Amino acid sequence: MRHYDLCVIGSGPAGQKAAIQAAKLGKKACIIENRDLGGVAINTGTIPSKALREAILQAVGVATPTPGLGDFRTAGGQITLPRLIQSCQQVIRAEVEIVRRHFERNGIDSFQGVGRFAGPHTIEIAKDHSIEQVEADFVVVATGTRPTQARGVEFDKSDIITSDDLLKLEVLPHSMIIVGGGVIGTEYASMLGALGVKITLIEGRSRLLEFVDPEITEALQYHLRQAGMTLRLGEKVVSIKKIPPPPGARATNEAMVEATLESGKTLRADSLMYCVGRQGCTDNLQLEKAGLKADDRGRIKVNEHYQTDVPHIYAAGDVIGFPALASTSMEQGRVAACHMFGERYEQVQELLPYGIYAIPEISMVGWTEDRLTKEEIPYESGIAQYREIARGQLLGDEIGMLKLLIHQESHVILGVHIIGTGATELVHIGQAAMAFNATVEYFVNAVFNYPTLAECYKVAALNGLNKLKSV
Repeated sequence: MRHYDLCVIGSGPAGQKAAIQAAKLGKKACIIENRDLGGVAINTGTIPSKALREAILQAVGVATPTPGLGDFRTAGGQITLPRLIQSCQQVIRAEVEIVRRHFERNGIDSFQGVGRFAGPHTIEIAKDHSIEQVEADFVVVATGTRPTQARGVEFDKSDIITSDDLLKLEVLPHSMIIVGGGVIGTEYASMLGALGVKITLIEGRSRLLEFVDPEITEALQYHLRQAGMTLRLGEKVVSIKKIPPPPGARATNEAMVEATLESGKTLRADSLMYCVGRQGCTDNLQLEKAGLKADDRGRIKVNEHYQTDVPHIYAAGDVIGFPALASTSMEQGRVAACHMFGERYEQVQELLPYGIYAIPEISMVGWTEDRLTKEEIPYESGIAQYREIARGQLLGDEIGMLKLLIHQESHVILGVHIIGTGATELVHIGQAAMAFNATVEYFVNAVFNYPTLAECYKVAALNGLNKLKSV
């Protein structure tokens, strides 16, 4: 039986970084994956959805064409979903190859098969026709998640689907109901809406993306409505079923989908995508043989070092729950490997950036207004509208906005919230400044290239400082 210092189950962002960090520390590591390398992030989640977003932006003429992402129209010029998705495959293949090369360069053994515990230190690798076992001093569970499927609903991969199924559709629906206004539901709703699909987005809470700054979500909701999307906020779905298309209806499938809401409303569309939560992929791990258990959503509990109740077993990435982002998962995997092998590391928990790749995109770092109010921390906000910035005018972005949250007394930057073009890139300027406890005066005195969107920081800082002086 082969012995390793570290065995990682799952090759997504968390698993990759855990294995590579261990290898960099001179440890012998292996990784087990039951699908293509890269896990959900590269094969069905982060990379495919973002590649699809870029293809859609190019197809509708918003983004500059990228070589290799332009083959998504028929000979007649019609945009088709299969061609859009096909154009993303080269990105996925390139990412898988990058992961493979990283493992090879760092001497990490990779096994194809289902990883599961046979004991606290023994991992079975179930392949098609055989079972192999390895031993490891430490284990990282990084198996990720899968879309939750509501009980009693007939998911068929064509009319009633999950987000994973969307990437396999052969026909772009004329209309779609999307249940769930979280990150995944909002991203796909805005993408499909940009292609002209008639979208109805249902969310049980009073607004989309509840963890995001309210002013930002209000701007997003306004934009989505202006683009023709119907938002059903504060509504819950009680039943979903397929029905025959009514006479004369414009349907792309042989059946339509009907969703009944708690309020009594009935909604119909060509298809329905269910995006309410995700389930941890822990069913096949045989956690009980390692002395572990998952909660009812398949998630594993960890401490601040990503250590489970069994000290030599760690868990990282989506399988441990919020925030479940590829970026945070990478850091969790790295930190877990550092901790198990006694390597010094630092975490900046308050400075994890969030990126939401809707159209328009959203990003944030630090405190929100809701949290500052709840914690009774005195603050002021400074706002810059993209339409005030020369670069915003050049881009034609009329809705973009950057907001700084500033401590009233110390003038330290507490949070940065952005909606608009380049938000997920622009946020890192604020993240770096906050890491060094920068005050609003830093941005007032800083010189930014002109014209750039980065100039928003200076405009927002001046706006916030003017408010502070009038307090």
